[in-house]
This record gives sequence, C-alpha cells and structure tokens, in this order.
Amino acid sequence: MKWIGNRISFNDQKDKTTIVIDPSKNVWISAIMGAWLGMWYAIGGTVIWALNVMKLKGQEEMILWIFLVFWLYYAWRVTMSFFWNIRGQEYIRIDADAFYLKKSFLHFGKSVPYYFENIKNLKFEIPKEGSFQALWESSPWINGGERFEFDYFHQKVRFGKKLNEKEAKLLFQLISKKIKS
Repeated sequence: MKWIGNRISFNDQKDKTTIVIDPSKNVWISAIMGAWLGMWYAIGGTVIWALNVMKLKGQEEMILWIFLVFWLYYAWRVTMSFFWNIRGQEYIRIDADAFYLKKSFLHFGKSVPYYFENIKNLKFEIPKEGSFQALWESSPWINGGERFEFDYFHQKVRFGKKLNEKEAKLLFQLISKKIKS
C-alpha cells in the first residue's frame, strides 16, 4: 500500500490498481458537528412535540409545518455530511477494461464501471484560494467539492471530494498513467 498525501492510498498490482480516498478527518470539527446535530434534533423534537400536544391556531400550526420542512432538509443534509466525514470513502479500481468508481459509507455502495473508450475529458479543477467556492467547499457541512470530472455518455462524472492541489495533481498523474496503459 502506497500513499499520496494523508488521505489517498493506492495498491498497484499487475492487473489492477485500487485507490481509496478518505475524507479529511478532524476530531474537533466532528465533535462540533455532532453537537450541532444533537441540538438540531432537539429543536425538531420540540417542534414535533408542540404540534402534537399544544393547542395551536391554524396560522401557528402552518408556520411550524413550514419550519419542519426546512428543519428536515438541513437535518438530512448535515447528517449525511457528518456520517460521510466519519466513515465515508471513495473507491477507485482501474483494470484493463474500465474505471470503477464507488462512493461508499461503511464499505456499502455501488461500484459503477466506466469503460475507457467512453471516458472523455478527464480533468481536475481546484478552486482559487480565498474564492467563494473554496470557502464554501471547505465547510464540513458541505459534502461536495469533487475535484475530478470526466464526460461519460453526455453526463459529468465527478469524484475526489475536497482534495488539495498537491493530492489532485499526484492522483491525476496516477489515473492518467493507468488509463492509458
């Protein structure tokens, strides 16, 4: 097993190459996100309790239902991001036929093959330091920030969440070499 930076490991064998991209792990950020989620679920539980127990007027009930829709959206997004930061991984396998991509949580996920003859325009893009995009994607609440993309039958396939420039360049060299050979 060889490493590219602190987050990317790869195993180069004769007939295939396997690459694993781990999320950036920061104990303090995970603890703060966990505390925020606990508070967010307590707020949602209180609102649900209020809807079921308190005698509310029509307008008050409507406001609470609208808030619950907002609450549910952020509960889902932040929970998925929290769990991804703790136990998510991106798996890439490159063999003689295809490039396989699997975005997994607890090693569960679907490995999707992308055949070489249909992969077009493999590239990576790192947002400029200090730009709005860089600030947005550096947030632990955001699960995106894929650095690599390629065209595959009129769709964009993206992977490589929140990689820095050094990791992205080294990974690009490795993938390009393996796809061409």
